[in-house]
Amino acid sequence: MKAGIHPEYHDITVIMTDGSQFTTRSCYGKAGDSIRLDIDPKSHPAWTGQQRMIDTGGQVAKFNKKFAGLGMKK
Repeated sequence: MKAGIHPEYHDITVIMTDGSQFTTRSCYGKAGDSIRLDIDPKSHPAWTGQQRMIDTGGQVAKFNKKFAGLGMKK
């Protein structure tokens, strides 16, 4: 590899939605940082086969507020 052009590659902790965690290597953040997942294979409908509305941080509410004026008028 060419020196000085690649990001630092270090260990981080990934925290799943159910609280379990594992260590992996990544360029994210600094050594020892952690990532908390909102969606993972244990909760995503593609893997679980169950549909449910996932509203993280009010994203659905924000979308509904932003586009409330669009559509057919009553």
